[in-house]
Amino acid sequence: MMQGYQRKRRRPVAEINVVPYIDVMLVLLIIFMVTAPIVTQGVKVDLPQGEAEPLPADSKPPVVASINAEGEYFLDLGGSPNNEVLDLEEISTRVSAIIQMEPDRPVVVKGDRAIPYERVIQLMVSLQHAGVPSVGLMTDSPEEK
Repeated sequence: MMQGYQRKRRRPVAEINVVPYIDVMLVLLIIFMVTAPIVTQGVKVDLPQGEAEPLPADSKPPVVASINAEGEYFLDLGGSPNNEVLDLEEISTRVSAIIQMEPDRPVVVKGDRAIPYERVIQLMVSLQHAGVPSVGLMTDSPEEK
């Protein structure tokens, strides 16, 4: 007979196993990374404030869609300003062709302050239907006023 045979008891471990928590955090990170672009749909507009940051100097010249005080639409493709009056369909067609060739080209809207907000929104929606991912608003700096 074995004398003094005692089974050794394991001491309880007082540490928390964090591996499952890390797994959960990584899954949540992936879920948020996938859903973030889906949630931010629509036209992005930061209403103009006193001072706006200009486009970077190394960026391509922007496509500028303008609305004058009479509600006429114009399109400047980065060269000399075009004084040809266009309708929304023509602007959409031309901008769509530009965006297909140069998808990273910035597009901005330049609207007269006397024009109704609705006209600016119509132009922005037309640009969005043309495939423009993000539309900027052109403002005057406070020094120019």
